[in-house]
Amino acid sequence: MIGFGKAGRARPTLRSALGRGHLSVALLAVGLAGVLLTLLGVLALRVYANHNLHLIARSINYTVEAAVVFNDSSAANEALALIASTEEVADAKVFDDDGELLARWQRSNDGVFDQIERAVARTLLEEPINMPVLHQGKRVGRIELIGQGGSLVRFLLSGLAGIVLCTVLSAVSALYLSRRLFGDIVRPLRNLANVAHAARRERSFERRVPPTQIAELNALGHDFNALLDELEVWQSHLQSENETLAHQASHDSLTGLPNRAFFEGRLSRSVRNAAKHGEQLAVLFLDSDRFKQVNDVYGHAAGDEVLIAVASRVRAQLRENDLVARLGGDEFAVLLSPLHTREDAQRISEKIVASMRLPVRLADGKTVQTSLSVGLAFYPNDGHTPADLLNAADTAMYEAKRHSRTERHTADAERSVTSMKNRS
Repeated sequence: MIGFGKAGRARPTLRSALGRGHLSVALLAVGLAGVLLTLLGVLALRVYANHNLHLIARSINYTVEAAVVFNDSSAANEALALIASTEEVADAKVFDDDGELLARWQRSNDGVFDQIERAVARTLLEEPINMPVLHQGKRVGRIELIGQGGSLVRFLLSGLAGIVLCTVLSAVSALYLSRRLFGDIVRPLRNLANVAHAARRERSFERRVPPTQIAELNALGHDFNALLDELEVWQSHLQSENETLAHQASHDSLTGLPNRAFFEGRLSRSVRNAAKHGEQLAVLFLDSDRFKQVNDVYGHAAGDEVLIAVASRVRAQLRENDLVARLGGDEFAVLLSPLHTREDAQRISEKIVASMRLPVRLADGKTVQTSLSVGLAFYPNDGHTPADLLNAADTAMYEAKRHSRTERHTADAERSVTSMKNRS
């Protein structure tokens, strides 16, 4: 995963940062250690090489002593070549007591490697080495010796190769350790980030951070899981509270039925759907007869019991998708949707009226006889809007209450009666 800063530049991941850090530290440590060891080795080899040149000069001194005493140049050259050719010597000279060159041996420097050895020798070795030739305690000449530096070059090359090899091994080890560190540190942090992301973006509070081997990260994950537990409980409580408030806002507290606002909203959607698909629906307006007398005679508590019983009986007569709501007081409304035939609505309204014939038994053992007046309105015949349908059903209900012998009336019947009166 790659993050972006304010300027749009890609931010490095923790894995890449740790990998680069391990690699940088390892390479720096190996480089410094290699350079330090090489310098110490060169200094030690320089001391050893200078000491070795002094020993070679002493050997040459013993060998050419007689030739110098007798001023024998041929013998001096032979003795000088015998020793210098087998040692790390680039140039060897023998002088007599007057400073005249008596013998010389010089290694050829035609190759590039020979020139490198010579340059290294000039840089690191003590040059030239001068040693007097003594005979019976008296100086009879001197020897001048210059080292070749082959050992130094080979040591430097081997040291450089060792540094390169150690650097490669260190890089591989650093990458391996960074991957292990990724497994030990970065993976638990990534799991924590994924769970936090799910909780923030998806409100998924049921996910949990898995345990890990590192104590601090495991404690962090445990605390985070505990926080998620609290958030999950809080969210469940909040959802429950919201559902309760939403139900209270849209339902009647006494009967548990939907209220007027809920019914009108459902009726509006049903009218739109019926207009779109060319369907019918029916609205029933219900009003309890003699409800005021129940309140006056038996009290408001008994009236509430009657309203609860009416709501229960009406709901029992409806189909699965039908809706009954309490509009207020003793008024109820029923939405029958979808409606295949008018006979279905009339049959349901008759069942509702018939369900009221049984007396309502109160909590104190008394019984109350109640009945309902029902007005029916059909879409689209009796109205094209929710308000028109409710008004038409309300008018039909009042007509049914006036003709209490039938206890049910339809809006089209009311229109028929009205038109007959107008003609007369």
